[in-house]
Amino acid sequence: MKTFVPPALDGARSRAKAALSRLGSSLRRTLSQSGGPVLRRAVDIVGASAGLLACAPILVAAAVATRTSSPGPVFYGQTRVGQGGRPFRLYKLRSMFIDADARLDALAAANESVGGVTFKIRNDPRITPVGRLLRKFSIDELPQLWNVLNGTMTILGPRPPVPSEVAKYGPRERRRLEVKPGLTCLWQVSGRSDLSFDEQVALDVGYIDASTVVDDLNILFRTIPAVVLGKGAY
Repeated sequence: MKTFVPPALDGARSRAKAALSRLGSSLRRTLSQSGGPVLRRAVDIVGASAGLLACAPILVAAAVATRTSSPGPVFYGQTRVGQGGRPFRLYKLRSMFIDADARLDALAAANESVGGVTFKIRNDPRITPVGRLLRKFSIDELPQLWNVLNGTMTILGPRPPVPSEVAKYGPRERRRLEVKPGLTCLWQVSGRSDLSFDEQVALDVGYIDASTVVDDLNILFRTIPAVVLGKGAY
């Protein structure tokens, strides 16, 4: 049996081969670490572009219905908190009356979201009749494909919170801000607003810590029936 001799003691040739091997391993690690974000960004660009083209007729019809059913703009821009706590402008089709923000404080006591961090009530009087339909099937969220294109969001990731919610976050909840926010996520296909805030956070943190390509595909495949059925959407 040949005795193993460490490269450092086996001459210049062995030392050179060992150095090349270490360099190759380092390059592979670097490519692996940088390739993931690059690939995800490419998927985001292709997916969002295809989504905007495919959904263009729906967007146009929804925009017309929004504009003609209640006074106010078609689109609604809202400040959300993204990766690293950076604020950005999120775009939606307007689903509420134009005085919705001013009426929020008056409805605070009716909040049905467990934990009091987020605000949700099933029969929110601020939502327009057309807006209720848009929300049920997540049509109001379609303009966020533009957010994916401009890089402020990704297709898969925790949903972006508003600043008032982040102000109530503890260390565990702030972990949601470690990654870029997404159009859809695990809790969106697991009950949506029917889940408590703590359950949503647990699913987001679990996704951040241990998600795989298979998990991502599973979420994507589950998103379509979740949207069509509209369960937990209000």
